[in-house]
Amino acid sequence: MSTANSSLFLFLLLLAIFPCIKSDELEILLKLKTSLQQSNSAVFNSWVSSKNLCNFTGITCNSDGTVKEIELSHQKLTGTLPLASICQLQSLDKLSFGFNSLYGLLSGDLNNCVKLQYLDLGNNMFTGSFPIISSLSELRYLYLNNSGVSGVFPWKSLENMTNLVSLSLGDNHFDPTPFPNEVVKLTQLSLLYLSNCSLEGRIPPGIGNLTELVNLELSTNNLFGEIPSEIGNLKRLWQLELYYNQLTGKLPVGFRNLSSLQNFDASTNMLEGDLSEVGFLSNLVTLQLFENQFSGEVPAELGKFQNLVNLSLYTNKLTGPLPQELGSWAEFDFIDVSENLLTGPIPPDMCKRGTMRGLLMLQNKLTGEIPSSYANCLTLERFRVSNNSLTGTVPAGIWGLPKVNIIDIAMNQFEGPITRDIENAKALGQLYAGNNRLSGELPEEISKATSFDLIELNNNLFSGKIPASIGELKHLSSLKLQNNMFSGSIPESLGLCRSLSDLNMARNLLSGPIPSTLGSLPTLNSLNFSDNKLSDVIPKSLASLKLVILDLTNNRLTGQIPESLSIEAYNGSFAGNPGLCSQNISYFKRCSRDSRISKDVFTLILCFAVGTMILLVSLPICFYLKKREKDHDRSLKEESWDVKPFRELMFSENEILDSIKQENLIGKGGSGNVYRVALSSGKEFAVKHIWNTDTNGRKKIRSTTPILGKRAGKSKEFDAEVQTLSSIRHVNVVKLYCSITSEDSSLLVYEYMPNGSLWDRLHYSNKMELDWENRYEIAVGASKGLEYLHHGYERPVIHRDVKSSNILLDEFLKPRIADFGLAKIVQANNGGKDSTHVIAGTLGYIAPEYGYTCKVNEKIDVYSFGVVLMELVTGKRPIEPEFGENKDIVNWISCKITSRKSVLSIVDSRIPEVFKEDAIKVLRIAILCTARQPALRPTMRSVVQMLEEAEPCKLMGVLISKDDSTKKMESKEHKKVNWDA
Repeated sequence: MSTANSSLFLFLLLLAIFPCIKSDELEILLKLKTSLQQSNSAVFNSWVSSKNLCNFTGITCNSDGTVKEIELSHQKLTGTLPLASICQLQSLDKLSFGFNSLYGLLSGDLNNCVKLQYLDLGNNMFTGSFPIISSLSELRYLYLNNSGVSGVFPWKSLENMTNLVSLSLGDNHFDPTPFPNEVVKLTQLSLLYLSNCSLEGRIPPGIGNLTELVNLELSTNNLFGEIPSEIGNLKRLWQLELYYNQLTGKLPVGFRNLSSLQNFDASTNMLEGDLSEVGFLSNLVTLQLFENQFSGEVPAELGKFQNLVNLSLYTNKLTGPLPQELGSWAEFDFIDVSENLLTGPIPPDMCKRGTMRGLLMLQNKLTGEIPSSYANCLTLERFRVSNNSLTGTVPAGIWGLPKVNIIDIAMNQFEGPITRDIENAKALGQLYAGNNRLSGELPEEISKATSFDLIELNNNLFSGKIPASIGELKHLSSLKLQNNMFSGSIPESLGLCRSLSDLNMARNLLSGPIPSTLGSLPTLNSLNFSDNKLSDVIPKSLASLKLVILDLTNNRLTGQIPESLSIEAYNGSFAGNPGLCSQNISYFKRCSRDSRISKDVFTLILCFAVGTMILLVSLPICFYLKKREKDHDRSLKEESWDVKPFRELMFSENEILDSIKQENLIGKGGSGNVYRVALSSGKEFAVKHIWNTDTNGRKKIRSTTPILGKRAGKSKEFDAEVQTLSSIRHVNVVKLYCSITSEDSSLLVYEYMPNGSLWDRLHYSNKMELDWENRYEIAVGASKGLEYLHHGYERPVIHRDVKSSNILLDEFLKPRIADFGLAKIVQANNGGKDSTHVIAGTLGYIAPEYGYTCKVNEKIDVYSFGVVLMELVTGKRPIEPEFGENKDIVNWISCKITSRKSVLSIVDSRIPEVFKEDAIKVLRIAILCTARQPALRPTMRSVVQMLEEAEPCKLMGVLISKDDSTKKMESKEHKKVNWDA
């Protein structure tokens, strides 16, 4: 056959074959479309059999018409992937489905995709293990990060992939494994992302073989030991992330060779030694080494770094001064060197380029004045220099920075006034200025800083009157003015601060009466007016408050102590007022009967006259309100409701709506009410009714419900609670049955908890004493609920408001974690850290790091749970008057554990002697949970294990030997607490 005839024959043969290829590949693509059809994505509009498949959206073909690439990332796709079918596309070299919502098992044989060079299945919701891919020897890019796959990863499959450039497997719950040797043989790697994928053991010296690496991320694993010196071979490295591990030792000699490094984060480890090697990394942009044990001085070379914009070195043992040129070269953003031993002045030019957001240097030994340059730093959001030895006056402009939300200058030696500039601080929420030498009058303009929720000016030299307009601070929750020289009367307007929970004006020169308006504050739980010159009678309105702390001692109060305040809880709250009398408190003179009768008669006549007038005026109002209530109930039924079930429902929408009426109301909150709904079947539910409109300025009433604590929630809290609870299934997490929403309001239907909250049982209720066995079971159950949130959920959930009032009890006293209005699902690409500028939580339960860093993780819940354990053991509230000023239960216990005898005295006297040893075991766990450094706190998984090992030894009324269990508990090094240390 001639050459011409041969060519013609091949051409005709190819023409015959191509239609078959296209036909087969079209069928494969249409099958893929079918498996993803529920996505309703516009991407598939072009995927029709009448068109050329090479014109399908996301499809790229070779010159011969065969499919070369499928690029469908970021397309909001849902459904399952038919991998076996896809791999029949024999020319396929790129398969990209990243950043979708694909789910199900990755079944099928990927080994048939032999020409694949690019595979991206990351950021999806697959389940099960990842298949073996040994045949994909041409693969160059493998992205499986945050894909949902779990189990044993087929590391040996990587042996043949010597051309791999990018390997991204992080943020998956693989079975724990030592650092795989197969990885360090992939010498072409440019990107290696193995964060949060259960690696353990040491980083192998072979990591130094990967000399092409630009990005190396190994954070949030269980790696320990020293950083190998061979890491210095990675001279092209741009980013190195090792945070949240258990690495020890010094930065290795030769680390300075990483001359291209721009981002280095080895925070929250146990690294030590000095930072001299870092001084050579002149291209650094961000340096984060917080929560380690580094010592020595901060290298002076850092002051010369031209690109450095973020420096976090807090919680180390660093000494000496900071480089004075620090941050002056680049658009500097953030510095946190808190909790070190630094000396010398604050560098003056970190906001030279006008971009700085955070200056945090608290708890050091810094001296000198605040540089005046920061008065012009209009971008500053957090300014914290407390607990140093700083002096001079605070530059006036700092008080009025427009974006600052925290000013913390407490525990220094500052002098001078708070200036009128503070009226410009529209974002200022928290002002900590206690324990200084500040003086002058508090400016009236402070009321124009309307974002305030906390003001602490205690232990200063302020004088003059408290501004009458202070009641305009509607969000104020804590006001501490004690130990100053304020004079005049207490402003009546404080009664308008509806969020106020802590009010302390002790040891001033205040005079006049106590405003009766304070009795209308729904959330006030601490009131201290001691050591002033207050006069007149104690307002009866104070009896309506639910105060944990009440101190009116050493004033000039007169008249009868209201009977409702003459109770044991307030013993000693009125001493030093010789003009007071009482019928119930023995050390006060008894009130004169005659004077009391005459007063009572006068009061009775006055009340009768006023009551008659009120009755005449209120009758039409009552008729109007009753009509409006009926109209409201009727309007609920007339609204269009959307029901979203999350569990099998045993009721109809109308059954719930019919029960949303006044007689079923059991609690009120800032944006809605809580109702107890009893169905004809006998089943009970708790229904939270949330208004979707803005609730600013709405009257807030302390919630009395045991259902979900005091927070009814705004729309963002509704979204947070629904997002979290709708997908959680655990016996120790409160059940959400459904949401019922309309345009104007929303209903959340929960299981009803008849025994209220743990707070009620421990601190308020006399109906049901909790014995130790019940307390222990509640601790274990609640810990398992939190363990599920942190470890068993698809992505970790940080509750952020763990407290005894958010642990609800069913009819059998089994606990449920509740109130997820503050919960946050940890995003995998955030490394388990939550960045927030709002301090969430409840006083007494908040972890210390939440006050000064934006980066938090699940360890804040561990801290709060430790406080709950302390409540269970001691019977004390998190904040009690006996703890002393500015101290909570954690500080109180730490001061008490000086000997075994003192430890036993901490245990609640209501716990029988036979169980006190068991209670101490739980106290040990509580102390571990409340360690100041988050890295030293156990995980909730460890907490559950420790609590189970601390099971009470008295079972079924029979006391058994405790020697074995005690030895078992104390034999594990991480569980030891030396009571005599």
